[in-house]
Amino acid sequence: MTVLTILTAEDKPRPAQFDRLPESAEVRWVTAPELAEALVGADALLMWDFFSTALEDAFDSAGDLRWIHAASAGVDTLMFPALRESDIVLTNARGIFDRPIAEFVLAFILLFAKDMPESLELQAQRTWHRRETENIAGTRALVVGTGSIGREIARLLVAVGIEVRGAGSYARSNDPVFGDITDSAQLASHVADVDWLINVTPLTPATTGLIDAEVLAALPTSARLINVGRGASVITEDLVAALRSGEIAGAGLDVVDPEPLPAGHPLWECPGAVVTAHMSGDTHGWTDRLADQFMDNWDRFLADEPLLNVVDLSRGYVRS
Repeated sequence: MTVLTILTAEDKPRPAQFDRLPESAEVRWVTAPELAEALVGADALLMWDFFSTALEDAFDSAGDLRWIHAASAGVDTLMFPALRESDIVLTNARGIFDRPIAEFVLAFILLFAKDMPESLELQAQRTWHRRETENIAGTRALVVGTGSIGREIARLLVAVGIEVRGAGSYARSNDPVFGDITDSAQLASHVADVDWLINVTPLTPATTGLIDAEVLAALPTSARLINVGRGASVITEDLVAALRSGEIAGAGLDVVDPEPLPAGHPLWECPGAVVTAHMSGDTHGWTDRLADQFMDNWDRFLADEPLLNVVDLSRGYVRS
């Protein structure tokens, strides 16, 4: 019988979709300390606890493993050398979070443009202060990361009148969503007219520290950074300095480095910073959608059919 190991956390829900798994497999639900033992003889691994880094230490026990599914869009915690050099097929949750994250980005933009933080402060003070706010139609956004989430962000922002460009792992023309895509390695050269710099790129060696002091200095002082990708794509110290000096006008941060953000970290109090708890993709029913997606691939795995959302292990993401 096929053996499926599911790495979970004690507080993770177990959707009803998984109830039929024991009909087709031996299912081992485990937490991180039990993973190494549970991988012995396992054919497949579901990373239901998708933030866990336990697999690298347990990987020597995974001699029979043929497939790993990560219930997340980002797979950076799985990109350790032994896995990248293996023949294991890795799939991810591409597509599940596209629209929720795009809506979250739009929410950040509206929050800044319509000065919602100031309105909430005035309300708390019982102060009636009428003032002007910004238009978003006609502003310019550069989306860094042109995968499925970046494309959904672009479509939504275009619908509200924002001009959208893209930056990706290599420059190219005639993209159906972005038109011309610039090389993200040359990011500082392409942000001088950007109002909204939106990071949704997967975390790879090339994108770690991508948004640094040089990029932030090249932005207009009225620009805002929005990060819904990975915190480590931004050099936190450089961002704190840019916000404190007024080099940029604000930052909407759903992901940060370090994460969770410590209570005493300066980002909490930086002018223009809005911090949320890595929740942009978590809308009502999201765990059910993740479970449905896994079960679709599980049926394919059992039937020896091609799996969906296969990650290119040399790149660390699903190629568009």
